[in-house]
Amino acid sequence: MKIAVLVKQTPQLSEVAATENGVQWSDSALIISPFDEYAVEEALRIRERVGGTAVAITYGKATAESALRDVLALGTDDAFLIEADDFSATDPQSSARVLAAAIKKIGDINLVLTGKQATDDDSALVAAAVAAHLEWPQIGFVKKFDKIENGKIVAWRTTDVGYDIVESSLPAVCSVVKEINEPRLPSLKGKMKAKKAEIRRLTISELGVDLSSPITVKSVLPPKPRPAGEMLIGEADQAIDKLIEKLKSDQFI
Repeated sequence: MKIAVLVKQTPQLSEVAATENGVQWSDSALIISPFDEYAVEEALRIRERVGGTAVAITYGKATAESALRDVLALGTDDAFLIEADDFSATDPQSSARVLAAAIKKIGDINLVLTGKQATDDDSALVAAAVAAHLEWPQIGFVKKFDKIENGKIVAWRTTDVGYDIVESSLPAVCSVVKEINEPRLPSLKGKMKAKKAEIRRLTISELGVDLSSPITVKSVLPPKPRPAGEMLIGEADQAIDKLIEKLKSDQFI
């Protein structure tokens, strides 16, 4: 089995600043999107269970190479960088077209794994859009894989009230949630190997992708500050009575 895991380089949230000129961060603050770490770990676990290879794919600027080396240090077999200086972190549709084209170009991929969403735009759109462009089935928000055999996959998909058990044919695209596993740490041997590993590069022109997009970012604003909370002082019974009166006066109950 050949598994592709899609990873994205995102900023640490503590380093992000929203200004009138847009969202800004320094290149030194870039890391693998935390949710993608669970997808990488699950790709490695599936490879260990059923055999095959695990490859990492990212689309981004040249700095994304460091994210791929981090993934190689964990044990993936190969890594592909689709490098673009004009990469837009807030255009999931264009990203999905590029990633789907890369998956076709690499070839022979049976399963694509992603994190449930990236931590920069939080859109959770890329996995579904990649599946649509590939015309493959998709299972979102997977918390457990039960079976992967005979060209089929059985997964537990999280819902608001529990989970569904879903069977799908392969190839397929699946996004995973953090409950699925506990990501491993890289070994020293893995880090040394990753430093020397070849990062395979693909270009937009080579993939033949049209990057025109219907998405236009009109403005970016920081969240409005929350109003100060109100403390209810007194004995428990008095505080409860005050809380009920407050909720009634504000028409919450």
